[in-house]
This record gives sequence, structure tokens and C-alpha cells, in this order.
Amino acid sequence: MMWRNRLVVFGVAALLLAGGTHLNAQQRDIATIVVESPVLTAGGVVPADYTADGRDLSPPLTWRNLPAGTKRIAVLLEDRGVGNPPPFVHWVIYNIPGTAAGLPEGQPLQWAEAMPAELAGAVGGRSGFGRSYYRGPAPPPGPAHEYTFVVYALDSDVDFPAELNRAALLEAMDGHVIGKGEIVSSYQRVPAQTPAGR
Repeated sequence: MMWRNRLVVFGVAALLLAGGTHLNAQQRDIATIVVESPVLTAGGVVPADYTADGRDLSPPLTWRNLPAGTKRIAVLLEDRGVGNPPPFVHWVIYNIPGTAAGLPEGQPLQWAEAMPAELAGAVGGRSGFGRSYYRGPAPPPGPAHEYTFVVYALDSDVDFPAELNRAALLEAMDGHVIGKGEIVSSYQRVPAQTPAGR
């Protein structure tokens, strides 16, 4: 009986190792997506119009170098330096058609509003503010915070339900991410800029 138990243990371990090898190989195959914006630069500053100190519009984003087989796209805006646990999430949008080349400026504040035809089916998820739409950088006065716009390419055409938070979305996407890219810009607030109640 003991040798049978050992065989079972070894068999399970082999399966786990094989699975791990497959996952690692899958991770190595993730393509790099080029994420760009006419208003954001890597290492630059987020313009005030796209923050809580300005018009609080979502910025225009474009992406290229999507891998073959992309069926859906998801976008997150994260402040990885804060949160409990980090990151603090400012924006979650997904179910974007794989044919889309980007997001225009000023996505609807409420998802009942019509989306552009090229984004039909896209939905918002729950941010760290508990909202299902964009809310821009609003750091406390002090050092600049970095804001990371992350774009994921998925090989699944399954539409995820609306209002998933970041953790639930990442879990739903697990095993389906075939491309990833990001652009990181920063924003710093000074006391004179901070509106009351923000």
C-alpha cells in the first residue's frame, strides 16, 4: 500500500510540475502591446484635464502590436504606490472588441450612455472609488504619484459581466491574456489645486 501512495504522490507532483511548466511557457508567449496617447507620454505628466483637478476626462489611448487571435481587450488605470493592498484602481473597462484600436477621450461617465460603435459591448468595472467609470488622478498633496494605464489582449470572446473589480477581472482573464502593454505617467498635486471634498 505504501508504494501505491508514493506513486500517487509522485504522479500528482508530476502533473503539478507539468502544469507549472505550461503556465510559464504561456507567460513567455505574451506579446508586448505598444500603448500610446496624444496627451500622455511615458514618464511625463498627466495633463490636469484628465485629473480630478480638471475636467476628469478619460484620456484618449491607442494601442498597436496586438497579437493574432485577440478577441477582447481590457484596460486598467492603476496607482501602484497606494491602496490597501496596492494598487489603487481608478478605471476598469473591458469587453472591448479585439478590432478596436483605442479609446477616444471622455468615455461615458455613466454606462447607460451609448458607447461608440467601435466599442460596442464594452463595460465598466468597479474602481477603488466603487464607481464603474473613469475617475482621474487625485493624489494628496506631496510627492508625485505614478499612474499606469495597462492594456490586455485576450484570446477569449466571452463577455464578462459588468462591474467586476480589478481582482475579479484578473481572475476571469486568467489563462486568456496573450498580450500586455502599458504607459506610465505621473501627477502631483499642490494644496492650491485640491478642490474641497476631493
